Amino acid sequence: MNSIILKIAARYLLPLLLLFSVFILLRGHYLPGGGFIGGLVASIAIILHAFSVGFQEVKKEMPFHPGFLMPFGLIISIMSGILPMLLGKPFMTGLWHSEKIPIVGNLGTALFFDIGVYTVVIGACLTIILTIAETK
Repeated sequence: MNSIILKIAARYLLPLLLLFSVFILLRGHYLPGGGFIGGLVASIAIILHAFSVGFQEVKKEMPFHPGFLMPFGLIISIMSGILPMLLGKPFMTGLWHSEKIPIVGNLGTALFFDIGVYTVVIGACLTIILTIAETK
């Protein structure tokens, strides 16, 4: 797309939307939000950037294919569920660190599950959109 307004807006919105997606991810295990919604916001930010500079340029900027994020995220999510089993608790039982960490809050397995979902959603959305853009 050749819109100068879109190019300038996307340049400023990309970092803001990515930061907002991390905010949604981190607040997800306390309030509405989490890995799925945060991943969608991050994907939308990258897709907006792709509309402004072109999908081929975005593919060149990525160090690897976004599909590689999916198995990585699945491993993180599964490990957050298996960790309690190693401690003699049921699968997917929430384990929490006793002290709060600034910005993040209580660190627990729910956060790692959300991080896994976040990476899976980003990988899936970008793979689908970039594949559709290739066939156009």
